[in-house]
Amino acid sequence: MTTNNVHPAPPFDAELAAVLSIVNEQLPPTLTPAMIEPFRAGLATPVADLLEGRAITHREETFAGPGGDLLVSIFHRNDHSVAGPGIVHTHGGGMIIGDRFSGMETMLSWVDELDAVVVSVEYRLAPEHPDPAPVEDCYATLVWTAENAARLGIDSTKLVIAGGSAGGGLAAGTTLLARDRKGPALAAQMLIYPMLDDRNETVSSYQIDGTGVWDRGSNDTGWDALLGDRRKTGDVSIYAAPARATDLSNLPPAFIDVGTSEVFRDEDVAYALTIWASGGHCELHVWPGGFHGYDAMAPFAALSIATQDARLNWLRRTLGV
Repeated sequence: MTTNNVHPAPPFDAELAAVLSIVNEQLPPTLTPAMIEPFRAGLATPVADLLEGRAITHREETFAGPGGDLLVSIFHRNDHSVAGPGIVHTHGGGMIIGDRFSGMETMLSWVDELDAVVVSVEYRLAPEHPDPAPVEDCYATLVWTAENAARLGIDSTKLVIAGGSAGGGLAAGTTLLARDRKGPALAAQMLIYPMLDDRNETVSSYQIDGTGVWDRGSNDTGWDALLGDRRKTGDVSIYAAPARATDLSNLPPAFIDVGTSEVFRDEDVAYALTIWASGGHCELHVWPGGFHGYDAMAPFAALSIATQDARLNWLRRTLGV
């Protein structure tokens, strides 16, 4: 829906607003194409820092992917001995930045709490590798994880795909591929403020412009890099932009969360509505005053704690752990 008369954006949560003023000193609201390379260099996360104080083991493996060898990081508790939940993690970064360690704080908390095994993929990034490279890499990782479940210590009946932002969009697209290619079977899809709609024409996409984190202009940068001239045309597949799907039947249970004060709000709510209209199961949380990525940037804020608790509780109920 295009609108030229957009109301002001919903206010940020007061506690988060104080954090956002500090965040925006280093992370401006709008990411332009010229900023992609500097941000790639500046956002790397040392794995040693992630694992400090945690009884978690990390190792790497490679396997043949659709565009060459794919690298994955595998995380499990040091005392992991009984097959349990397996989580394929597709990282965020607008399809253009980030690495397999981006967003891992949330994943590692599930390793601790659920005795899960996480497989996080280093998928190819746009614009060097446009669609369908990223989602095909993620699907290949799901297939590899399912085929190696027993060796990895994963119960194949408790396989989950999870990602935030662009990773949430890739998780949704991979889930659709798994449905349409008849496998692998997924027990759940965890879509954390997912990036789903290349058209960028919702009310919230106009409200969040020049403010917050990952605004309207950033969204244009990411989608242009992924889709090029195909963007906003009929040549965009549902696997690249899952919001274009009209039939979301026969999918595993979904969890979707999003803040009221971010670009993705309306497309994420619409995706949940389409799942329900298709007869599916989805738990939706719309967090008042949340900006994009607030839980990672302000992990000790009250809203962030409530958000993480909701995700973990849903996984416990859905997986029976």
